[in-house]
Amino acid sequence: MATRHTRIVERALTRLKLRQLRLLVAVGQHGSIQNAAQDLNISQPAATKMIQDLEYDFEVKLFDRTNRGVVPTVFGETLIRHGKLIFGQVSNAAQELDDLNEGNAGRVVVGTLLAASPSLLPLAIERLLKDRPKVAIKIVEGTHEVLMPALLSGEIDMVVGRLPSHRHRENITQEKFFDERVLAVTGTQHALAQKANVTFDELKPYGWILPPVETTLRRQTDQFFIRQGQYVPPTAIESVSYLANRSLLRTHDLIGIMPAHVAALDIQNGLLAEIDWAAPFGAGPVGVSYRGKQSLSPAGSAFLDALHAAAPGVGGITPVS
Repeated sequence: MATRHTRIVERALTRLKLRQLRLLVAVGQHGSIQNAAQDLNISQPAATKMIQDLEYDFEVKLFDRTNRGVVPTVFGETLIRHGKLIFGQVSNAAQELDDLNEGNAGRVVVGTLLAASPSLLPLAIERLLKDRPKVAIKIVEGTHEVLMPALLSGEIDMVVGRLPSHRHRENITQEKFFDERVLAVTGTQHALAQKANVTFDELKPYGWILPPVETTLRRQTDQFFIRQGQYVPPTAIESVSYLANRSLLRTHDLIGIMPAHVAALDIQNGLLAEIDWAAPFGAGPVGVSYRGKQSLSPAGSAFLDALHAAAPGVGGITPVS
C-alpha cells in the first residue's frame, strides 16, 4: 500500500503545473485569491479551483480565510517557499543556457556583506577567472535580511561574509573561513587618530557611523553602549556603504566601526586611521552560506573552491585550522 508521501509525490509528478505554483505564490503575495487571479489574468472561480486542487493533491490546507483576505497556513508558507525556489531554479537554468549560448562558461550569483567585499571576493574572483575566464559573475550587496531570503528562494547561489549568529540557518549550509575582529576607525585628521591607549570616555564626545539595526554587529554595539551607562552618541549615522563611510570619516570627526580587513588597505595607505582602542565586541566568523552543494551549478561549485583557496590569503585574519 502506498504511503502518504509516495501518494503525494505521484500526484505532484503527474498533476502539478507551474501555473498552479505561480498562482500559489501570487496569492501569498497579494493575500487575496481575487487579486492574484487578476494579476495572472485568470478568473476567480478558476483560481479557487486551482488552489483547491493543490490542497487535495498535497492533502493539507494552504490558506485560512480572514476578514481581510487569505493568509497562508504553515503548509501554505512551506509550499510557497518551495514554489519560489522552483521558479528561481527555472530562471537560473534559463540564464545559464543563455550564458552558454553567448559563449560564457556558466554563471554564479554571489551575495556579499561588507566583511567580504574588499579582499576575499576579489581574490576568489581572480582565482575563478584563471580557470574559467568566460564565466559570468554577478555580485549582489546587502544585509542578511535581504540576502538570505534571496538565497533561500534561489535568486542567488551563495552569501559570502559574516555568518549569521542565530537566524537564517534553516535549510542552508554554512562554512567558516576565518574569525575577524572589528576596529574603531577615523579619518587621519581626527584628534584621536594618533593618540595611544584611548579610553571609551575619550570616544564619547564624537559621533558614530554604525551598521544597520538588523545586523549582529549593530546589536552588539548597542548592547555595549547600554552597558556604558546607557550611552547615546551625540550623532549616529546608519550606513552600510563603505564608500560613503570612508568619505564621512575623512571629512568629519566621526568614529566608524568596521571589520578589520575591510579598513586594512585604507589604513595602510594613510586614508584612515585605527584608533588605539580594543573594541570589546564584534569579533565573529566570516564564511559562506549556500543551499547545499547539490544546489550549485558547475560554475557555483568552482567559485566555492575559489573561496576556499582565497580565504587563507586574506590579510589580517585568523584562518580556520
